[in-house]
Amino acid sequence: MPAHHWPDAALSAREREVLVTWVLCDSKTDVAHRLYLSLGTVNTHITRIRAKYAAVGRTANTKAALVVRALQDGLIDLDEL
Repeated sequence: MPAHHWPDAALSAREREVLVTWVLCDSKTDVAHRLYLSLGTVNTHITRIRAKYAAVGRTANTKAALVVRALQDGLIDLDEL
């Protein structure tokens, strides 16, 4: 079966880091502590991540949808979940 090529959301390195950390954490507060960011900064990154995915037709309004996007884009493996 051929690999599917998803439209690139063009996430920055920091946005990818926040997304992957959030996928692997229980809360945004945990992300903030792990990455030494404020909770507001984490929320801003997640809002921008969602907007970038929506802009390329890959809406991700929930954490579960963002997990799917991270898997599709190869940012995480199922083994990490």
